[in-house]
Amino acid sequence: MTAPNQMIKFALRIRTRSGLPVDNLLVQARDRSEAERRITQMYPHCEILECKEIHPAVREDDMNFESIISMISRTPDDKT
Repeated sequence: MTAPNQMIKFALRIRTRSGLPVDNLLVQARDRSEAERRITQMYPHCEILECKEIHPAVREDDMNFESIISMISRTPDDKT
């Protein structure tokens, strides 16, 4: 779950009023309805075909001594 005022990225696919498809429109908003509202402000009378929430990649911030040694001692041939 996101924090109360945290912005979420959304990727939208639309069809403009002239019928042209537009893919990969990215917008940040608090929720899906706000993202769709922002897109319809930029592209009046468009049809929203798809709206996906983009989740950021999870970063491992907790590096311990063993994982650092493992990274240092890894040879280029290692696949892990």
